[in-house]
Amino acid sequence: MKVIRAEAMGLCFGVRDALTLASNTREPESVTIHGELVHNETVLDDLRARGFTLTDEARRGGLPETPTVMITAHGVSERERGRLAAAGKHLIDTTCPLVVRVHDAARQLEADGYNVVVIGKPGHVEVRGIVEDLAWSRVVSSPDAVECYGVARVGVVCQTTAAARDVAAIRAAIEARNPDAEIRFVDTVCQPTRDRQAAIEKLIGEVEAMVVVGGANSNNTKRLAARCRERSLPVHHVQGADDLDADWCARFAVVGLTAGTSTPDATIDAVERALVSMPRVRGALHVDDRVR
Repeated sequence: MKVIRAEAMGLCFGVRDALTLASNTREPESVTIHGELVHNETVLDDLRARGFTLTDEARRGGLPETPTVMITAHGVSERERGRLAAAGKHLIDTTCPLVVRVHDAARQLEADGYNVVVIGKPGHVEVRGIVEDLAWSRVVSSPDAVECYGVARVGVVCQTTAAARDVAAIRAAIEARNPDAEIRFVDTVCQPTRDRQAAIEKLIGEVEAMVVVGGANSNNTKRLAARCRERSLPVHHVQGADDLDADWCARFAVVGLTAGTSTPDATIDAVERALVSMPRVRGALHVDDRVR
């Protein structure tokens, strides 16, 4: 099997910095990571093995028992940061600077008198951190979710890992359904996400199928897989080499390989080695061609 790697894929600088901070942390058994440091199960298993305590992202309302709390790369609201500090917790902050930029933009829009709409995934940990500091907010993930908000000013920001194509369509819908509102748009999609999305667009036309490597909860990884589906390209989303379906892979001679921004280099390399070693047996197996 021939494997073609995307020109841009895998760990972004924000995730690399977060992982470096974690690896340099002394006495990890005294530290609770306030959620998932990054959305990658392999990384999370390694952190647990090193002694870190991980808080379930859906259950962050309580107070960690450890004296030190690590803020994840996805960030938290200033309200949550203050709550932890008031409880006497020492904070290690690994928030990606590009996520900080979204928080700053949203708060500035509100300070300037705009009602803030966030283009992103409702309930996503990054989005929750953004909206928790706002008096009024709406989160929209598709043009169909856009409403007429009945306000004079609408400020728009984006989750850092939103797909540029989605952002354009949602922005147009906001303008169309709020024709009398003054709208200010701040494009906060991060450059690493843009680079990976652009690379997969180029790769889609060169391969018969795509393998996307990344965590099951990784928004940017899922968006890469979704783009393949939109282009009717067979896609296999795996978290690591052990997840590869040999029967599915055997149907293709040329496979593209990409990965989300929280996927370690070693994981990508292991998947590539496994793919290269697989024989192509087109037609020999009765495997459904539907997207996996």
